[in-house]
Amino acid sequence: MTLRISVVVCVYTEDRWDDIRAAVESVRAQRREPHELILVVDHNPDLHLRLKREYPDVVVLENAHERGLSGGKNTGTEAATGDVVAFLDDDAVASPEWLAAFEDAFASGPAVVGVGGLTRPLWATGERPRWFPEEFDWTVGCTYRGMPVERAPIRNVMGGNAAFLREVIGGVGGFSTQIGRNVQGRRSRPLGCEETEFCIRLSQRRPGSVMLFEPGAAIGHKVSPARSRFAYFRSRCFAEGLSKALVTNSVGAGDGLSSERSYTFRTLPLGVLRGLGDALRGDVAGLGRAGAIVVGLAWTTWGYVLGTARMKARS
Repeated sequence: MTLRISVVVCVYTEDRWDDIRAAVESVRAQRREPHELILVVDHNPDLHLRLKREYPDVVVLENAHERGLSGGKNTGTEAATGDVVAFLDDDAVASPEWLAAFEDAFASGPAVVGVGGLTRPLWATGERPRWFPEEFDWTVGCTYRGMPVERAPIRNVMGGNAAFLREVIGGVGGFSTQIGRNVQGRRSRPLGCEETEFCIRLSQRRPGSVMLFEPGAAIGHKVSPARSRFAYFRSRCFAEGLSKALVTNSVGAGDGLSSERSYTFRTLPLGVLRGLGDALRGDVAGLGRAGAIVVGLAWTTWGYVLGTARMKARS
């Protein structure tokens, strides 16, 4: 049976107007036509009005929930009428095969409830900074070294390139507005992990559910010059640690850190050795990549420890 796929793009600022237009055009250029396209505007009346004028054939909604990405995703899901809801970042462009690959992955087994795709960085500077390790591409919202390279079951998807059966999103309570990024106020720090908590909670409440990584569902994610700098890298790692503390508080440390253990004790040490090996072969930037891995792990760990301590102090 052909699945109806609703595409949801959450937006919040007119500063990304050109990016939003590129995201919309990439959805319109899909080989497999979407059932509907929904733009959810995060508490920005001017942007909401401008988008309604620009795209009269698109469903344009205001976020009906708490400010932030989770509230926007919940609003889009509640409005969707498709069998599957696919989420695309507002600063990303989907390949023409994106939705077709999602559909193929869902058809691969009756237990599949969620699919995450391959997200490649589109560096605004034209190329990857030489010090930036691929193991930490998650800091810019992209697929990172250590993830599968072929279709495979995974614990959680990455939120900017993912699709879920619509019924399961509402069935487990949607995305938590207490985890993840809120672009204003108390969540101005670059937090994340709302999709991690959601996927783990989904698996806990619906045992036997399967989430897949599908590399054919590929998108390009734009990385601004600001996010290519070491200062952002370090702050994003710290924020990820804080976010992981919130996740483990919600779903438990056993499930909340299961993938992180393999990443920490296998992927990252190999990355350090790879960087040092590159340096010995004449690529001096390998030292930078090895050092960035060490700093990234240290700051993520510190964020997790601090976040955990803060929650214990409040309880």
